[in-house]
Amino acid sequence: MNLPFRMPVRSNTEESMYGQPTFGFNYRLTPVVKKLLIANVAIFFVTAVYAPIGAWLAFYPDRLLVQFWGVVTYMFVHGGLGHLLINMLVLFFFGPPLESRWGGKEFFRFYLVSGLGGVALSFILAPQSAIIGASAACYGVMLAFAMNWPKAPIYIYAIFPVQARYLVGFLFALNVWNGFTGAGGGIAYFAHLGGLLAAFLYLKADWRPARLAQQMRGQAGKARPRPRRLVVVPGQERRSKDGESASPPPSDSDERRMLDEVDRVLDKISAEGMSALTDRERRLLDEVSKRRRTN
Repeated sequence: MNLPFRMPVRSNTEESMYGQPTFGFNYRLTPVVKKLLIANVAIFFVTAVYAPIGAWLAFYPDRLLVQFWGVVTYMFVHGGLGHLLINMLVLFFFGPPLESRWGGKEFFRFYLVSGLGGVALSFILAPQSAIIGASAACYGVMLAFAMNWPKAPIYIYAIFPVQARYLVGFLFALNVWNGFTGAGGGIAYFAHLGGLLAAFLYLKADWRPARLAQQMRGQAGKARPRPRRLVVVPGQERRSKDGESASPPPSDSDERRMLDEVDRVLDKISAEGMSALTDRERRLLDEVSKRRRTN
């Protein structure tokens, strides 16, 4: 991965339902991204001091049974300062918006799935080549960003704006070409492609454990009445400090319609993920969340 870029600064009007800016320089570095950055930098310096540790942490397809931990630890080993900087730059810019939207646990699971996808495709198509680096996981993060914010402009060399979807599409095509033609030796193109493919399948097929368990219950579970998963309890009339009544709560019929709509949105999240929601559906969840806190 050798395309320097920077993210644009966005205004605070484009915010997620959690109150964080959608993307840009004006968001806080999120916890999981911060820990991943620290871990990668720390292991880089350790391997720079004692190189054999890097070989011990790398993934070797022909040593899978005797060095099995490499399927995960290879993501934290880098071959040089440039390799580390590019991957950490991708993680720094594209990771926090996704973690803010999904939560730390889901983001870390997705990061690992993308990295494991790099292992799987490398094992199949390049079984003689050892791989190191966080590139597969970072390619997955870029793809997820592009699927959530496809038109977000990415500035190549801080000058040329390219929409996120076109940048990721170009990188996919470039890796396919280089991987199957053998151009640019020494780079794990199949690991990059594996990260992209695993990320795409994970997001589209929704392989989250809770969703899989729901699917395994089958049609019998669907036939039973579903309990309402999000109940907003109407509060009593709120009163101001001077004792006067504030605005009355919504009527029962309005409340019922809103709850039915929330259930529909939650079903959509369960089936397609957060990225499939429209702006109106996000505003609805935000409104319900605020009302619950107020009540």
